[in-house]
Amino acid sequence: MRPSALVLNIFVSSIALFSYAGNGHFRLKLLLPFIFTSVPLAFVGGMISVNPKIFKIILGIFLIVAIARMVYNPKNKDSEIQEINKPQAFAIGIVLGFLSGLIGIGGGIILSPVIILLKWANMKETAAVSAAFILVNSVAGLSGQVSQGFQLAPELGYMLAAAVLGGLLGSYMGSFKITDKAMKYALSVVLTLASYKLLFV
Repeated sequence: MRPSALVLNIFVSSIALFSYAGNGHFRLKLLLPFIFTSVPLAFVGGMISVNPKIFKIILGIFLIVAIARMVYNPKNKDSEIQEINKPQAFAIGIVLGFLSGLIGIGGGIILSPVIILLKWANMKETAAVSAAFILVNSVAGLSGQVSQGFQLAPELGYMLAAAVLGGLLGSYMGSFKITDKAMKYALSVVLTLASYKLLFV
């Protein structure tokens, strides 16, 4: 399932990146510090075969904390966007890149709340950068698995059709229709579902 998940990531993140970039939300300067360290680590993680249960538990707990912090805003307003801290972004890229290749998550589901909590971008810019991050790290992780040999899930065609349809609808709504505030709550719902899956499924 891990290589199949990475294939799905590649298709859906490509759709999202095209949509958000087409609407002027993509910031290359925000992306580069993350992928500089994450791509080689995603390749390394893709070459390692481990039981990912412990990593999933850690990620699930992290996502719950991130959800609570994003939803609870005591001042009831968003702070101004701050300049990215490059050394900190390099370190985050190392961790997320390795996890992306190791357990096939693409990394963006973790990168999104990190960028929001550190106030390095607004919601739509975060979505665009996360999509690009997922794309490059999924390609790197899948490349690492190719060197070890893998099989794709027999149901991949059906999953891909559903994922592409959802990706088209979601990226269109996110980049053109809904507000940043609505996107923040939508992201919170997605992260809640992701954390439940990581912890209990």
